[in-house]
Amino acid sequence: MATAPISAPTVGFDLDMTLIDSRPGIRACFLELSERTGTYVDADLVVTRLGPPLAQEMAHWFPADQIEAMADLYRSLYPSIAIAASPAMPGAREAIAAVQAAGGRAIVVTAKYGPNAKLHVEHLGLDPDAVIGDLWAEQKAEALREHGASVYVGDHLGDVRGARTAGALSVAVPTGPCGAAELTAAGADVVLADLTEFPAWLAAYLSADRA
Repeated sequence: MATAPISAPTVGFDLDMTLIDSRPGIRACFLELSERTGTYVDADLVVTRLGPPLAQEMAHWFPADQIEAMADLYRSLYPSIAIAASPAMPGAREAIAAVQAAGGRAIVVTAKYGPNAKLHVEHLGLDPDAVIGDLWAEQKAEALREHGASVYVGDHLGDVRGARTAGALSVAVPTGPCGAAELTAAGADVVLADLTEFPAWLAAYLSADRA
């Protein structure tokens, strides 16, 4: 069961396809990885299924004994290729600002490699209160609980599972690989069209708490 609303909430946000459109950067990074290794990678396919940890994607293209090394190479290429190429999603800055304006804390909890996740938010000036990386699906509950998050916003079924495991309200946006019906069926408590709807939703959520 989701925790009750509070007047100054801590809200967690996923990163890829929730706060940032990482598809251009990730596509470019996989193309470079393919060029360097001589291994074919369908980068256009890769960016249709963002969300799970990098190792899961690498397993589609490389033998098991190469996955760790290929992930390390990819992460080393990432800062110079993917950061500048990845814009903020519509409403991302406003969503974070709305939480902070309400006296709350906005944290990013993502499966992305932590140092690269921090580079994204710094480059885009998103200014969350904390960035926690390398957590996927139910693992995200660790950070959400540690920071006392009562809401978690994400685009993937794994984000819904993470929120529910943490006892947080699951707010979903179908801006990634999962549609609104899928997210609802997975147990999302709220489905918004995108983050541009988040500030108004948050205001209503906090008003209901004070009523």
